[in-house]
Amino acid sequence: MLTDETMKLLFTTAINAAIRAGAKIMEVYESGDFNIKAKSDLTPLTLADTLAHDEINKTLGITRIPVISEEGRSIAYDERISWDLLWMVDPLDGTDEFINRTSDFTVNIALIENGYPTVGIVYAPAYQRIYFAIKERGAFRKSNIKPELNADFSYDAIIENSVKMPPLPDSGNNKLIVVTSRLHISPETSEYVNNLRKEHVNIMVMRRGSSLKMCMLAVGKADIYPRYDTTWEWDTAASQIIAEEAGFSVCSVEDGKRLCYNKENMQNPWFICKK
Repeated sequence: MLTDETMKLLFTTAINAAIRAGAKIMEVYESGDFNIKAKSDLTPLTLADTLAHDEINKTLGITRIPVISEEGRSIAYDERISWDLLWMVDPLDGTDEFINRTSDFTVNIALIENGYPTVGIVYAPAYQRIYFAIKERGAFRKSNIKPELNADFSYDAIIENSVKMPPLPDSGNNKLIVVTSRLHISPETSEYVNNLRKEHVNIMVMRRGSSLKMCMLAVGKADIYPRYDTTWEWDTAASQIIAEEAGFSVCSVEDGKRLCYNKENMQNPWFICKK
């Protein structure tokens, strides 16, 4: 188990890595020159993905903890099976949202210990907002965090004036709010939402991109996030611990178990995030 001092150091390093990567992303975003290519799975890759990946690797490199990144090399399971501690990174979550200029894109960094996230950081550079959590210390958000390439926040500076999540519930609100992907809605997701409509008279469906969906639950703006579609470990690790520390569960549809990480097959099962 990591000491309190080590945990704070790793958390602070990851925070600064996310903000620095956000600066690289926003440089590309504001230039309009995305240099879009297709990866082997036909999903898009932009210059922002690559630059953010490089910046995160450089900053996290000082920790000497291995990094699994969506944009990094594929690492054989035989090599990583012995890793009790690792970083799980999505340098630009929501590349389609980035290309479409919706602002719903994030930098995701999680620290995985023995298969589960214990630190999570989700930075939304276009909104200048950061969400973060440390296991058993709660989930928080902080606004007005500008993307800066030389970001060098201390632990105390990040914690200061941050807002603990979730906020107190609105006793007058009896509406069930479901959040789904803006761009990826499977027939199974639609069926799940339709079944909810049969059980709840007052229901609203909101659509958001990237890890902001789970963050919406953590911040108290949504109640359920069903994901009956493909996601990967780097898509969910950071936001999972944030949602969990705010009082939600993130569990497989198939067996009800908590999502785990560094599996041989790094594709997530379908899952639901809810109370």
